[in-house]
Amino acid sequence: MLALLSVSDKRGLVPFAQGLVRLGFELLSTGGTLAALQEAGVPTKKVSEHTQSPEILGGRVKTLHPRIHGGLLGRLDLESDRAEMAANGIAPITLVAVNLYPFRQTVASGASEADVIEQIDIGGPAMVRASAKNFRHVTVVVDPDDYEAVLAELEKSRAPSEETRRRLMRKAFAHTAAYDASISGWLSARAGEPFPHELTLAYQKVQGLRYGENPHQRGAFYREHAAPAEPTVAFSRVLQGKELSYNNILDLDAALGLVLEFPEQPCAVIIKHNTPCGVALDASLVTAYRTARAIDEVSAFGGIVALNREVDRACAEALAETFLEAVIAPSYSDEALRVLSAKKNLRLLEAGSALASTAARPRAQLEARSVSGGLVFQDKDAVEPPLEWKVVSKRAPSPEEERALRFAWRVCKHVKSNAIVFANGSRLLAAGGGQTSRVDSVKIAAARGGKALEGSAVASDAFFPFRDGLDEAARAGATCVVQPGGSVRDSEIVTAADEHGMAMVLTGVRHFRH
Repeated sequence: MLALLSVSDKRGLVPFAQGLVRLGFELLSTGGTLAALQEAGVPTKKVSEHTQSPEILGGRVKTLHPRIHGGLLGRLDLESDRAEMAANGIAPITLVAVNLYPFRQTVASGASEADVIEQIDIGGPAMVRASAKNFRHVTVVVDPDDYEAVLAELEKSRAPSEETRRRLMRKAFAHTAAYDASISGWLSARAGEPFPHELTLAYQKVQGLRYGENPHQRGAFYREHAAPAEPTVAFSRVLQGKELSYNNILDLDAALGLVLEFPEQPCAVIIKHNTPCGVALDASLVTAYRTARAIDEVSAFGGIVALNREVDRACAEALAETFLEAVIAPSYSDEALRVLSAKKNLRLLEAGSALASTAARPRAQLEARSVSGGLVFQDKDAVEPPLEWKVVSKRAPSPEEERALRFAWRVCKHVKSNAIVFANGSRLLAAGGGQTSRVDSVKIAAARGGKALEGSAVASDAFFPFRDGLDEAARAGATCVVQPGGSVRDSEIVTAADEHGMAMVLTGVRHFRH
């Protein structure tokens, strides 16, 4: 029996190979895998000796040979295949353990184009695909985590079951498909082509979910193969708590996206049903959190919290005062973890030090949403650089009002359209969103904010189509407003602002969120 081993991921390689030898397999290998096996004293034959052909072109051609691929593709239940193999001196290869050149890792290292291209595996995918195609006669293993189970089945019945071989076949084709998708994605990125004609996506399963958005819906969580530079939910470390749910993941992502808007100082964000119900800044993280929670304590119950500085003991004690579903932060002190460990079901996610960075973050990633029969892609609505807003009212905003407007504007882009946000310079006061009428969003926010809106700033994610929304904002107590502009009634809206003595600035940028 022949087995061919050629792996870049050498976890568990030597014990697996030793187990195969004990079971009577003759091993074939090349390159670094061959060296590792020989160093461990595992008897292994060089592929070039088996094929009686030398490796050529600096090792680019090693396994692309009829004695390899004939051995992998031969249908041993067909007399004609067996006869042809015998006539050409081709022995069947019944087990293949191959994983591919470390292409993604090479890209992530910042290597040159030439070095990255050398890590595009050719022989490996060919062997994996050939073995997977001929799964009835060949066992293909691409994941070291499968070594133990395969050995156990071989020891028990001399061959893995058909069910196992089919499972490994599916895994093998997924492995090569994801590998090719990474190459295609890298080439498109280098060409500055974010939306190629053919789009292939590759994601790894993080976990199965108990259910999707509702109990009757199935669900699973996937992530990219390589972590992006910015903090993400998908690559955060779960420190404690119940298993993340579909809705937890969506709300954590919304909370993280909003807290990333404010790298310059400690910020606390509370999300409920994908909507901000508390946002606050302060020199002290615990004060920022308490302020955010106080904005709407009823909605904060059962909410998701994002923080952009390490959670210390004081902040942990404040978090423990309220029932929360999950918290995401850069890190947690040991004392904080001891305090929060009493909340056994509270999910704690550690996003890493990048979340605490005060540096501006370029966020030019793409995002996708599924539609019936397809996907729509777009650039993320990234953090805007400081802009010179256009003052269109008779009165310009004061420095304090401008701070409040800029805070409100950054929060507004994270509220569902039609979005209205009332704020001061350091905290959300009230928000209204998800309405088909902008004036209704204003009225909802005004009802929530009450007297706290006196002297506030108001932000609108898109232009006011009529003056009624602005009139309601002024009636609620707002003294200044920021909006994109662009309505055919802009002059009427500006006149209304002047009548109310409000300062109005136009950004020229819209922040719809659907």
